[in-house]
Amino acid sequence: MDRDKTVLLTDERKAVRSVDRALDILLCFGAERDLGLTEIARRVALHKSTAHRMLASLERRGFVERQPLTDRYRLGWLIVELASQVYQSDNLTSLAMAEMTHLRDAIGETISLYVRSGQERIRVSAVEGTHPVRRAANVGKRFPLYAGASGKVLLAFSDQDILAELHAAQSVPQDFDIAELRTQCSQIAADGYAVSIEEREAGAAAVAAPILNRQGVCVAALSISGPVDRFTAERVAHFATACMAAANQISKILGPHSV
Repeated sequence: MDRDKTVLLTDERKAVRSVDRALDILLCFGAERDLGLTEIARRVALHKSTAHRMLASLERRGFVERQPLTDRYRLGWLIVELASQVYQSDNLTSLAMAEMTHLRDAIGETISLYVRSGQERIRVSAVEGTHPVRRAANVGKRFPLYAGASGKVLLAFSDQDILAELHAAQSVPQDFDIAELRTQCSQIAADGYAVSIEEREAGAAAVAAPILNRQGVCVAALSISGPVDRFTAERVAHFATACMAAANQISKILGPHSV
């Protein structure tokens, strides 16, 4: 390989590494409103000087803002603008909203819509329940795939290679039983829904069902969630029927295939 090609490849690798680092910095704010330089550098394993240069670049482009009084950083308005474009162009969330609201009104519990993002799931839409005590539903929050009704639905109705990927990437606890999860996913696929009782969070329960697109591919999971004391065996059976019916209706809206 001649010198020019070697230099070009080196420059490309540096550019890709810089993009990865910038994205890592933005992802730091997933669970935090604002962060200081030291904390950001620690989270992305960068020297403070490097993190500072990258933050300055992100600030110039509007992706982050530095608060002068505290010298802390937060996401910039450009992120909100980009997110609004995604929301406006997302047929799934807009088409599902009416059915989600109808299900919430009939059930009274919080209704959420999840999609898979790599080896996690993200809540992309939600309608909060009507009970005084209800599940909080923060849109944009990430959760594991291996725990919770929605995550298991996304696994059960997707390519089973994802399970192997989870294990290979160590995205599950070290002592996690992948074989048991595979068995659960097979049962969920047969039943058409999943149930979780205090699986991911103490005091919480959920029922979830898959949503298919026009090609018959699982694109999302619809869930009903609330305090565990309201998820009796009788109610869980009722919730499962209602959740599958709503998910099936959304699937029909998306295309001719149904769950």
